Amino acid sequence: MTASRSQRFTAPPSRLAPVLERNIEALHARRRRDAATAPRSERIANAITRFAGSVTFVCLHLGLFLTWIVANLGWIPGLPVWDNSFGILAMVASVEAIFLSTFVLIAQNRMAAAADQRADLDLQISLLTEHEITQLVKLVPDMAQHAGIRTQAEEELEDVKRDVAPDTVLDKIEKKQAADKN
Repeated sequence: MTASRSQRFTAPPSRLAPVLERNIEALHARRRRDAATAPRSERIANAITRFAGSVTFVCLHLGLFLTWIVANLGWIPGLPVWDNSFGILAMVASVEAIFLSTFVLIAQNRMAAAADQRADLDLQISLLTEHEITQLVKLVPDMAQHAGIRTQAEEELEDVKRDVAPDTVLDKIEKKQAADKN
C-alpha cells in the first residue's frame, strides 16, 4: 500500500528541525510583540476591521436592516413609521460605509508596512545567501585544485564567482522596464 501525498510530504510537528522550531517561535514572538506595542488607535482600528469582516457583523446588519425596513413598511402593528422614504436608513448606511472603508484602509496600510518589512528581510537574507554561495563557489575550485581534481565546470564557475551588485541589477531592471514602456 502506498502512502498518500499528504503522508509522504507532511512531517509530524515533533520532527521539525530545531532551527525551524526556533524560527517559528521567533516569528510568533515578534508578532506578539508588535501587536502588544501597536498604538491604541491601531488596535481599535484592527478590532473594528476584524469585526466588520465577520459573519456576525453581516448577520447583525441583516437583522437590523430587515427590521428597519419591515417596521417602516408599516408591517408591525402598533409601531409607527418613522422613515417611510428610507432616507435615514440610507444616510446611516452611507456614513457607516465611510467609516468602515477608512478602518479597512488603516488595516491595509498596516498590512502593507508589514509586507514591506518582510520583503526587506527576504531581500537581505537573499543577498546574504548569494554572497555566502559566491564565497563557496570561489572556495570549491581552490579545494579541487589543491586535491588535484579537474572538472569541466571550471569555466562556467568564473561567472558565478562574481558577487552580485544589487544596485546594478535594479538599474538594469528599471532600464528594461522603461524601454518596454516606450
